[in-house]
Amino acid sequence: MEGILSIQSHVTYGHVGNSAAVFPLQRLGFEVWPIMTVLFSNHTGYGAFRGRPVCADWQREILAGLEERGALSRTRAVLSGYLGDPATAEVVVEAVERVRRHRPDAVYACDPVIGDDGRGVFVRPGIPELLRERIVPLATLVKPNRFELSALSGIEVQTLGEAMEAARAVRARGPKLVVVTSLALPDHEGQLGMLADSAEGSWVVWTPRLPVTLNGTGDAFAALLLGEWLVTGDAETALARTASAVYALVEATWRAGSRELLLIEAQGAIVEPPHRFRPTRLR
Repeated sequence: MEGILSIQSHVTYGHVGNSAAVFPLQRLGFEVWPIMTVLFSNHTGYGAFRGRPVCADWQREILAGLEERGALSRTRAVLSGYLGDPATAEVVVEAVERVRRHRPDAVYACDPVIGDDGRGVFVRPGIPELLRERIVPLATLVKPNRFELSALSGIEVQTLGEAMEAARAVRARGPKLVVVTSLALPDHEGQLGMLADSAEGSWVVWTPRLPVTLNGTGDAFAALLLGEWLVTGDAETALARTASAVYALVEATWRAGSRELLLIEAQGAIVEPPHRFRPTRLR
């Protein structure tokens, strides 16, 4: 039995972090072994929450227990999202290195959470530098949003051409595939773009921009992207399937007027989205 090791936050109420990533991967047929970086009642977007971060020593204990069960030798991929603090970033590095001692071909998918448009940087000091210098070079797949792509590459992204240049700059640091989300560009008003860049080519897919802001969509996107890439081995297909599934989840949530992503109610869209978006090849 192979599995995916997912190191992210957890909330009891709603869907962000592992609470947004584990179920979509299971729905695609993957076994998932989550390690929690925080245990909160709900996401911080509500303004109030209960719970606390999980200390790095506890995370290492869980990782050691997984290794004792033989899980690390059967880990096909590692997924990480919001890191919380530099100590957790070190645990992620250790986890990837320990998994690859057992399986050198193991995939590492990094959602390099730094911030986003409108909010700016919202992670603790030191995290952006750790992502740039230590974590991104370890990754096989990196999924930044537009803001994070600029932060990682040092290129201010305002056009599709600049996004391609920045994605190539990030890929030059080691990853095989860079997928950029939340491309709200001036010449594509009313649309959101997602760009995939690899040595085999670059593709972009556009979906309508819905009038809703939700927490957890990036976490679900990263998980589904990893799952689809593992299934298909093809960046273009993985991009198309992930963009279609996440758009369907967001649309269902928006129409229902829900503040939380309707992962359970709209789970059919994960495997059979009602509308298929087709990427355009750029090179």
